[in-house]
Parts: sequence; structure tokens; C-alpha cells
Amino acid sequence: MPHPTQVVALLKGQNIRYVRLYNADQAMLVALAKTGIQVMISVPNEQLLGIGQSNSTAANWVSKNIVEHYPATNITAVCVGSEVLTTLPNAASVLVNAMKFIHSALVASNLDHQIKVSTPLSSSIILDSFPPSQAFFNRSWNPVLVPMLNFLQSTGSYFLLNIYPYYDYMQSNGVIPLDYALFKPLPPNKEAVDSNTLVHYTNVFDAMVDAAYFAMTFLNFTNIPVIVTETGWPSKGDANEPDATLENANTYNSNLIRRVLNQTGTPKRPGIAVSTYIYELYNEDTKPGPISEKNWGLFGANGDPVYILRLAGSGLVLANDTTNQTYCTAKDGADPKMLQAALDWACGPGKVDCSALLQGKQCYEPDNVIAHATYAFDTYYHQMGKASNACNFNGVASITTTDPSHGSCIFTGSLGMNGTMVNMTAPSLNSTTSNSSTHKIYGIGFTDLLMLIKVVLWCVIFF
Repeated sequence: MPHPTQVVALLKGQNIRYVRLYNADQAMLVALAKTGIQVMISVPNEQLLGIGQSNSTAANWVSKNIVEHYPATNITAVCVGSEVLTTLPNAASVLVNAMKFIHSALVASNLDHQIKVSTPLSSSIILDSFPPSQAFFNRSWNPVLVPMLNFLQSTGSYFLLNIYPYYDYMQSNGVIPLDYALFKPLPPNKEAVDSNTLVHYTNVFDAMVDAAYFAMTFLNFTNIPVIVTETGWPSKGDANEPDATLENANTYNSNLIRRVLNQTGTPKRPGIAVSTYIYELYNEDTKPGPISEKNWGLFGANGDPVYILRLAGSGLVLANDTTNQTYCTAKDGADPKMLQAALDWACGPGKVDCSALLQGKQCYEPDNVIAHATYAFDTYYHQMGKASNACNFNGVASITTTDPSHGSCIFTGSLGMNGTMVNMTAPSLNSTTSNSSTHKIYGIGFTDLLMLIKVVLWCVIFF
């Protein structure tokens, strides 16, 4: 995991305004201070029993992890545990108490209106999820869910749900088509139809969100909004995971973002965008388990993008509109020897990190002095705060508004500048595993997308 300051630099560079943390790491909270990034922090599962059994323990947790950092760090929500019902059932009996104790501590600090309390749940607690209109929660959990939903409703909080169409697809034994899981267009006769409502569903994600709404309605709760706190697709897998590919990961997340951006909503709640966190910001190379568990990230640990999200056609989510953006590029027709000398200076005395230009790296191609010099010149230009005199290099460079990014080679200032936002899930600095592995395993918020750190992408609309 990169240093917290590097994580925050990436978030800011990507214009990510919402992030979910799997814990309340002090260094990360300090690094996020005064950035304006909205932060969802978490009570780790291992601390749940103590907090759920002691009001004072909860108050101390809030004092240390929220009061000491707020408002400099813009904490907006607390996740109390993660998928507790399915991964830590022995703590289920204290889950609602823990949520109430955390909320009471926020009330005592006069922060309950600014900071909401909830708990992410696995979608596996929803039974008979298709057709969505027949969905209901596993009744064995009703003694926990009913008081939990009462709490969420009374405090104006959200129902947090982790949705992984990848695992639904993998476990369906061919019943769920891959295109249906990836948001790909389907002919009308291939769409899933709810036999009770006659509503057509074109993707797994919408069906699962609506199943959650119907399951809550079954318990007489109709006005609690659903936020998706984890979703994504792995970019690499073992031999028995043939659909964990770079292309499918790109397709899923790009289509998800597009759907949230369009504010399509779901068939049950059309026109209301679903706040969503994309799992996750970074790959986790040291994570145990199958290869897919290590490869949910949009970025490698070095900050290089694993792939570039496609918003529409050839457009990029992470590199798009260059309005008001300027870049420093090598002049066409410049003397090659002068370009080489300027390139050598930028990568040497100029202290530009030119590792991206090495063979095999993302900016090596095209392998010519103009392309390499442009990368080095622009990086130096941005390092110097885009001062006009930082783009001269003895007359072989000039300032332009055309983004020189190409392929996976993304230039400084390019990422996230298209007015879209991605909420991310960020891995905890002590990250071990996502709790979702029992079911399967940045929301993207443009209005609501979230990226977890296992930065969660906070709804494509960013909450």
C-alpha cells in the first residue's frame, strides 16, 4: 500500500471527492485533512464486540477517530463493521447496539447531522432475489435487520449493500449471461422479466438494487435509500476464472459509471441515481487467495492505471475534457539533438521521474525522442506549477491545451478532469481481505459513485 500522502495525491489528481476507508487509519485521516474529500470511515470487525458492548468504548472510538480530525478531515459517514451477518455472525447480536452507541457519541459531539451511521451488508442476505419483486431477507436475520432498519430510518441514514455481479455470474452455472452481468446491451427477448411487475431488467446490478428495495418493503420500510458500498470486476484471475480479464473489468466499471452518470436509476426507482463505491483503488498484490482477489484495483501500487475506463466510445473517464487544462509538449520540427539534451536535463537535474519511459512501461511507446521529451517536459511543467517559463527548454517546447495522453500513458493534469467523479474504496493500510469473499469476495460519485481505498468509489455521482 502506498504512503497515505501518495494515496491522497492520487485521489486529488483523479479529482476523486469521495472515499471509503476500511478502518480509521490515523495517518490516512491526517493526509486527507483540508482536501475537501468526503470520507466514509469504518469500525473494523475485530473492534465490533468491544464497541457493541460498551457505550464508553464507542465514545472513545468516536473521540479518537472522528472528533480529533473533524472538520479538517471531512468525515461524512461511519461504517460499523462490514458484512457482519455473513462473516462474523457471532457479533450480529451486538451490531445494532454498536451502531446506536456510535450514533449516541456523535449526538454528544453535535455531529449526528453531519455524519451518518450504517453498516455494509452482503447481497447474499437477500433470498429469492429474482424476480426482484419477490425478494426478501433471510428470515433468520430479521431480529437484527428490523431494529437496524428502524435505526436507519429514524436517523436518516442509508442501507449499505455490497453487490458483485462477477460472483453472481460465476456461481450461476451459466444461468446468468456474461453480457447481463457486464451491462452490455441485450435484445429484448434476452432481458430478464419480473413476472410479477412485467418490468424488464437489463443487468444484474439493477436487479440486485431493486431486490434490496423490495426486501425492505417486505418488512414495511419504504423510504431508506440504498447505497452500494462495494462493486467491481477483477482484471485477472486463475485458470478457473476465465472471465476475470482486463477487458471485462474495463467494460463493467465503464458501463457502471456511464449508467450512474446518466442518472438512469433502476426500474423500481427510475431517474434516481444509485450512489456507488467502486472496489477498489489499488490492486493488492500481497493479498492471500486466488489471483482475482489481488486484482480488483484501478491502479497498481505504483500509481500506474491498470486500465483506462471508457465513458463513451473512445472517451475516457480518467482522462477526457482538457478545458482549462494546459500541457507542455515538444515542438514539431524541433532539432532532435536539442530535444534529447532537454530530455536528459529534465530526467536528470530537472528531477522528473522518467521511469514511465522505460521499456515495457506505459509511456515507452512510441519510442521516439519527441514523445519521450513531451512526457518529460509536461511532467516538469506541472511540477513547477505550470509556470510559463517552465515550458521553454531552450525553445524546443511550447504550451498547448491539447491533452497529449495516449493509450495507457496518462499525463499529469489529465486524469479526472472531465467533470466526472469517481468514489473510491481505499484499502486499509493494514488491509487483509475484503469481507465479501463468502458471497463471491473508487462509489462512483459523479452524482454518486464511490471508490473504496480499498478506496471505495463513491457513486458515480459522488454522494
